Amino acid sequence: MSQPQKLTAVYTHGHHESVLRSHTWRTATNSAAYLLPHLKPNMRILDLGCGPGTITADFAELVPQGQVIGLEHAPDVLEKARATAAQRGLTNIEFVTGDICNLVDIRDGTFDVVHCHQVLQHISDPIKALSEMRRVAKPGGIVAARESDYDGFTWYPEVEGMKEWQRLYYSVAKKNGGEPNAGRFLLAWARAAGFDRSQITASAGTWCYSTAEEQAWWSGLWADRTISSNFASTAVGHGLATHEKLEQIAEVWREWGQQEDPWFVVLHGEIICRV
Repeated sequence: MSQPQKLTAVYTHGHHESVLRSHTWRTATNSAAYLLPHLKPNMRILDLGCGPGTITADFAELVPQGQVIGLEHAPDVLEKARATAAQRGLTNIEFVTGDICNLVDIRDGTFDVVHCHQVLQHISDPIKALSEMRRVAKPGGIVAARESDYDGFTWYPEVEGMKEWQRLYYSVAKKNGGEPNAGRFLLAWARAAGFDRSQITASAGTWCYSTAEEQAWWSGLWADRTISSNFASTAVGHGLATHEKLEQIAEVWREWGQQEDPWFVVLHGEIICRV
């Protein structure tokens, strides 16, 4: 079995409550719809960077004769994932602590589907990560990834300071060694990782927040993230922003959350790669 080089990954958001508020909202339907038509009841699925496991649990329900493993580096988050699976009565699911950048404990050709969502954007070398995902997938299996593209975010109405938040997030993510516009690079990264172009399907998806309830939820969690999550500590620690500036940006989010006729779209790139 190959021994891939150890990579580095810094999760820009961390696992503050404001971050998990967003992660636990995610489902296979709203975050992996592009993959669902390819799933079969007896598949083995590896969900990398599974977080609180809501997408992972959905996968387990969709492959009742199969098995799903969720891998996550933060043990505390996995306790939430296990609780979710237990509450839903799922017995074909397992959560393990591990490093998406180093899958050396997984044999070649083990899984029918290897999936990640919003993970490659935080990895210093996503091409090597995709190569590892390819290695642990079975011949004929699927490697699937969905990544956001921060420069592709768009919103209405325009509130002074929102563009400043966007630029600051980009700077913080880059400082952490990531690529916040990962969505647009997925196809190129997959080809560089050794996938044949004829075996790659690239697509795009969105999250759209447009109701008053969605507006309040989205603006509130970003206001909290801006001042309380790992994003804040990185921004201040690297001299990219002061605490006062972060408070101002959080207030910008609160102001946007009070506007009429809101609309915020998060753009994602998606790939299905056949091994």
